[in-house]
Amino acid sequence: MAKKYLPIIVLLLVSCVPLFSQQAKRPSAPGENLTIKIAVIGPGSELYFWWGHIALVIEDSVTGQSRFYDYGVFSFENENFFYNFAFGRLLYSTAVSPSNRNIAIYEIKNRGIKMFTLDIPPESRIKVKDFAENNILPENRDYMYHHFKDNCCTRIRDIIDLAANGQFREQYGNAPSRFTLREHVRRHTWFSPPVDWILNFWMGQGIDTPITVWDDMFLPSEVGKRIEEFSYYDTNGVRRKLVSGVQTVYEAKNRPVVLDVPRKQWPRELAFSMALSAIFAFFFFLYARNISAGRVLAGVSMSLSGLVFGAASLTLYFLNLFTNHDYTYNNINMLFGTPLLLAAVPLGICYAAAKEKRKRVFYDALLRIIWLVCALGIFVSMLIKLFPQYWQRNLTDQMLMLPVALVFALQPVGLKEAVTRLIKRKGNNE
Repeated sequence: MAKKYLPIIVLLLVSCVPLFSQQAKRPSAPGENLTIKIAVIGPGSELYFWWGHIALVIEDSVTGQSRFYDYGVFSFENENFFYNFAFGRLLYSTAVSPSNRNIAIYEIKNRGIKMFTLDIPPESRIKVKDFAENNILPENRDYMYHHFKDNCCTRIRDIIDLAANGQFREQYGNAPSRFTLREHVRRHTWFSPPVDWILNFWMGQGIDTPITVWDDMFLPSEVGKRIEEFSYYDTNGVRRKLVSGVQTVYEAKNRPVVLDVPRKQWPRELAFSMALSAIFAFFFFLYARNISAGRVLAGVSMSLSGLVFGAASLTLYFLNLFTNHDYTYNNINMLFGTPLLLAAVPLGICYAAAKEKRKRVFYDALLRIIWLVCALGIFVSMLIKLFPQYWQRNLTDQMLMLPVALVFALQPVGLKEAVTRLIKRKGNNE
């Protein structure tokens, strides 16, 4: 009799296995099924990726899903993207997508990836998930981006503070940083002197003020560093390490390292400027020897220098006067980096092309005035830092421009004629 019903009994037991399996997967308490991770992504090739990226990863053991919450989504295809970017009104978005797809993309782009698993109670995991899900709603997903105060990284930092019930900010909100914002920027731009120079030329003294460790965490790498060392008290009063595990998912190859301590860039900029100025001086030396190519090269060099420094200065004035890029405000580089330098572009060409001495002396006099104003502005920008209201760290900017400006303003070839013409012109006006 038992043998007769044995196949039926076996069939019933086999059919119940999935039910037992499903029961085993169910969490013992709400939130137990969730794992919260922070993905820290290293620098990329494009300039806007040099400072890295960060995202929130939430894994669900019941659904088998791993979702990647990204607070740094933007698109060049957005309406008026470049116009809004120029004026400092850049809209970023929050989006969610499968984690595996994002990780694969970063690996293809040779960007390092580290995963930090957070040890937080189930109720905090639910709170983080609910907060993230609320952020991706159409009415909440967009925000006005700020490079230092509100970016993809500061948003993740705030979520970590939410998970730690405010203890994260309590520990780091008033702790002094080891660097300023400018020094943090230069840790990431050191390997490209032109980009390093132009970015720091545009940024004002506001980013040279003392900041806190909390402010440091506009950078993904700083968030990773702080969460790994951070401990907090849970609801039972037990002190716990926030991070229970760190996984290096992918290690980037042959990328410039992010410096632990920013380099002093001004000696290199000064050496480059002096070498460049020596070349320019040689052009004038050739001209003094009645070699016409020297005059042409000298005029072209003044024109090109005026174009580079003048365009950078015009942009500086635009950023200060017409945009919301507040980190460029209060910039004493405006004392010597002025749009007047653009006048050297046509005047340098005219100087190179002029065959009559009278015209050459005229163009020479005007060019000397332009570069002398620049040089004097640099000296003034150095002297005013004797006053406590001015503290901008702009020695690199000054050292690149000063030797060039002095050579063009004071080179001896034609100096006497240019000064004589200016004095004579002034006397005629009187």
